[in-house]
Amino acid sequence: MQHVQGLKCLVCGKLHHPEAVDYVCPDHGDEGVLDVIYDYDVINRQFNKEYLLLSNDFSIWRYRPLLPVDPRIAVPGLSIGWTPLYPAQRLSADLGLKNVYVKDDGRQPTASFKDRASAIAVVKAKEKGARIITTASTGNAAAALSGLCASMQQANVIFVPETTPQAKIAQLLVFGSHVFLVKGSYDDAFELCLQATREYGWYNRNSGFNPYMTEGKKTAAYEICEQMEWQAPDCIFVSVGDGSIIGGLHKGLKDLQALGWIDKMPRLMGVQASGSSYLYAAWKNSEDILTKKPIQAHTVADSISAGLPRDRIKALAAVTETAGAFICVADNDILAAIPELARCTGVFAEPAGAAAYAGLLKAVDQQLVSGNETIVVLNTGNGLKDVAGAMQAVELVGTQPFRVDPDIKALQQFVDNW
Repeated sequence: MQHVQGLKCLVCGKLHHPEAVDYVCPDHGDEGVLDVIYDYDVINRQFNKEYLLLSNDFSIWRYRPLLPVDPRIAVPGLSIGWTPLYPAQRLSADLGLKNVYVKDDGRQPTASFKDRASAIAVVKAKEKGARIITTASTGNAAAALSGLCASMQQANVIFVPETTPQAKIAQLLVFGSHVFLVKGSYDDAFELCLQATREYGWYNRNSGFNPYMTEGKKTAAYEICEQMEWQAPDCIFVSVGDGSIIGGLHKGLKDLQALGWIDKMPRLMGVQASGSSYLYAAWKNSEDILTKKPIQAHTVADSISAGLPRDRIKALAAVTETAGAFICVADNDILAAIPELARCTGVFAEPAGAAAYAGLLKAVDQQLVSGNETIVVLNTGNGLKDVAGAMQAVELVGTQPFRVDPDIKALQQFVDNW
């Protein structure tokens, strides 16, 4: 892979050869998060926007020259990426904004954004000749890995908190994964997964530990800009738990800027639940995220519940280096955003996905965005991932079904009152 120069430690700046380390900088233990460094001159000589115009591959693999994978290794056959970017005229009008778009990653094969990273994980595991891949997750990353592994007949072991929504656990079992429900939090599952990696030599997909997961997630930034004809938006709103998605978006945007494909850097707006606001507090109070202690995380948006965000270095850089902001929203605001987003756009988001829209509402109220800006809201997961959360949301806004006898006169009593 001539286009990959090495893996840079984000703590000390040391550059490692890709074959010298598997996951993290050995000088800093599990905190030594690495970033893949590219030779953009090499990439520019073999890849450009005109190449993409001729491509019939509408998946993340259309950007393969920008990904750190061996071109000789087969990729999953599932269609991952190139999810729709919808213009949301009603939202724009209601909020007094010029242009709001919704990027719907609930349309991925396993119904969440995490398919992007899991596709890279499966390919990298094949490169390593790994017998088993493992991950810890609040549900979506696990389901993504489980589905991608099923498509490639790759054995895998999954660790999720026992409180994970049943729909997500069902996906894992349907796909045939070895599933461990951990009696504890996501952070407990993460640590157990790391121990298992060291004990058994399994390939680890964990975001904030495996540096290549950022590279899969960055493809959403490529798609947004290409779908907008390389006119980058002014702001992108995304929910934040571990910090890996917002970090991935930042990496993708930096790639495009280095290649000269976009002429401005969008502000990245990270949205956290008030019960899981580690990064919001660190950003607001200028705290040291390498020494800041974990918090007790509790939120209805299970996908962004993280007491110690594992990709916090990349997440904080994504906001600070783009002049963005972290925004904190209450659980009730997240739940209320689910039906509002759905009724205005037809996009059904799980709580973590709807949190991005709740963040936009708060940003408008706090005048963090202006009316003439172009804004993208990223939905990271389909609402069917958490039916209990969706039912709680519609109950909160006073929507309920009607029970009626199978008789037109009985129906008329309801209809006449509309």
